[in-house]
Amino acid sequence: KEVAHQEGGQAHRRLIQEQARESRQSASVLGSTEDLDPGEAQRLLAHPLPHWVEYMTVSYLQAHGGRVERKNGAWDLTWPDGERLTCVVFTSKEAEEKPFNRHLTLEDPKVRNLAMHLPPFTPGQPVPVITLPGLAPEVRGFWSLWQISISTAEPSPRQAGWNRRRIMPLFLADDGRRFAPTARHIWDQLLVTKPTILRQLDVETSRQVFERLREAAEQQGKTIYDELVQAHRERLAREREKGEYAFAARRRAIERIGLPQVRNHRLSLLEQEEERFREQLERRAQILPDISALIVIRVETSG
Repeated sequence: KEVAHQEGGQAHRRLIQEQARESRQSASVLGSTEDLDPGEAQRLLAHPLPHWVEYMTVSYLQAHGGRVERKNGAWDLTWPDGERLTCVVFTSKEAEEKPFNRHLTLEDPKVRNLAMHLPPFTPGQPVPVITLPGLAPEVRGFWSLWQISISTAEPSPRQAGWNRRRIMPLFLADDGRRFAPTARHIWDQLLVTKPTILRQLDVETSRQVFERLREAAEQQGKTIYDELVQAHRERLAREREKGEYAFAARRRAIERIGLPQVRNHRLSLLEQEEERFREQLERRAQILPDISALIVIRVETSG
């Protein structure tokens, strides 16, 4: 029983770290589509993201019926659906040193899908109590990771490019106060150190904790939600302005056509297209907000 308990604890520690890594890479990489300046690109070359992607991919395959095998400094990977990849590396340095190997990154659809679909933490799910090396003795409370997102009422797949999300860490101390710096520090520590699982809270206590954290997350996340909405509205305004300019230019060109029948027919088609454009913008203006917990843990000192 003791061996089984130890193995279970190790698996739980790995799960917490894996979820923290997936959320961090999802927040810092997938959340931005802007071009990088040379300084930012140079910084990312030294970023540990490729190692997180490697850890995430290998851990997923091991836990979901895939196969992994390390050979000559590379991986042979078999996905649960049977797809097999050989001689896989994850870092740019490895790819440069071994140009005939396959460089697997977040650009791969399956790898990207892992980072984009993080499983939510559900109310009543037992909350693990952990301790982390290097935390001050007075750090006692609940740490959680939340995804705040907005989507549009437009049917998929057109809405995909309009959906926005942000990942927010939250630390709620036992005295009810929220500490953003502590929340970020614990997140960083989870990425580089292994937590020790002390025990788990019972289902009813975990449910009560979840409700408190959700209320705190909604309060703390309001600024993030407002920023997402503002960015969405600004993009919508740009799309409307571009569309109106384009339709006006096309209308002027059509009105120069000499034949009345041809001119009127093309103007009618243009009006129909413009009406569909306005309807599309109206659907995109309808925002569906959501907030969901990805990880919930209690942090205590080992003493």
